[in-house]
Amino acid sequence: MTARLKAGIWVRAHIRRCEVAGVSAFVVAKGDETAGAVLIKVNRLDGGCEVFTPSTGLDGERRWLSGTGAAPVAEPEADAYITRQRGYDPDLWVIEIEDREGRHFLDDPVD
Repeated sequence: MTARLKAGIWVRAHIRRCEVAGVSAFVVAKGDETAGAVLIKVNRLDGGCEVFTPSTGLDGERRWLSGTGAAPVAEPEADAYITRQRGYDPDLWVIEIEDREGRHFLDDPVD
């Protein structure tokens, strides 16, 4: 099993990664600093949003899946999904990324 960063450190690093690319990102909901899970909402600023949720692959590596489906959904639908997930897990972090291109940087390698 691969060692993981504390949730708060990962969140701050991911927001910084977005900022370096000139993309706005911010914490919408703060979760448990040590072990909270993270949801990523990508707002395309045209009414379409996607919400990504972490999963663990068979190799033990983190994968990101679209919790709202393959195509962007309306923002109220994305927000309702997040609200349901936070109802199950109040320690959940939520990051919102605002990018017209829909970039989330979740697949970028960490050097």
